[in-house]
Amino acid sequence: MIEVVEGIVVSEKPYGETSKIIQVFTKEHGIIGMMVRGCRTLKSPLRSVTDKLSYGRFSIYYKKDKLSILSEVSIIDPFKQIKKDITKVSYASFLIDLSEQVVKQTSLYTTIYAFLIDSLFKINEGFDPLVIINMVELKYLDYLGVLPVLDGCAVCGNKTGIITLSSDKGGYLCTKCRTNEPIISKKAIQLIRMYYYVDISKIEKLDVHEDVKKEINEFLDQYYDRYTGLYLKSKNFVRELTQIL
Repeated sequence: MIEVVEGIVVSEKPYGETSKIIQVFTKEHGIIGMMVRGCRTLKSPLRSVTDKLSYGRFSIYYKKDKLSILSEVSIIDPFKQIKKDITKVSYASFLIDLSEQVVKQTSLYTTIYAFLIDSLFKINEGFDPLVIINMVELKYLDYLGVLPVLDGCAVCGNKTGIITLSSDKGGYLCTKCRTNEPIISKKAIQLIRMYYYVDISKIEKLDVHEDVKKEINEFLDQYYDRYTGLYLKSKNFVRELTQIL
């Protein structure tokens, strides 16, 4: 019996001479593997709709905990604006890779799926991809069980006198608990908390100064390196992009 699921291709690998196996992050079942027979032939209707970042409705013969068989794909959104911009493709690829890793750590895959799709829509609409992925990175830390302290000083709990962020000490620092940590801008301190609470799907305007973006991104990079144990090759490319742009 065929089941139709909504999802996005997160990875692919060749199988035999003409087929491939894809991993699809689905709204209904989380990440599932699908066998796509004959899709690498020139005339296959599945050739162009089973690449990474393909987002649509997948008609499959679903097999729980086994490879499902893909029958047909109906694209929901081709993400044209992302796919024609190598910078946006790089950010989107990192976002997909990160989501794939995070969903392995939690049973709440429907929430992770929503974050991923909402974020890709915003990047496709032209919103700053670095700001969007930083928002998602911060939200994902909650699901990884290592969310930084953003409601007061990470050391003493004081809610006033917050002066900087520290990856070593786990979040906000007040003037009394700061030792040699560099001071960051008040705007970065305010915005990183907003990043966590904002509903990405409802964003209508983003205007973040480059210096503030850099401060928040550097903190999140250091925090991920220190607390998550996740290593993603696509993140290295994103880091290179942030240094160039």
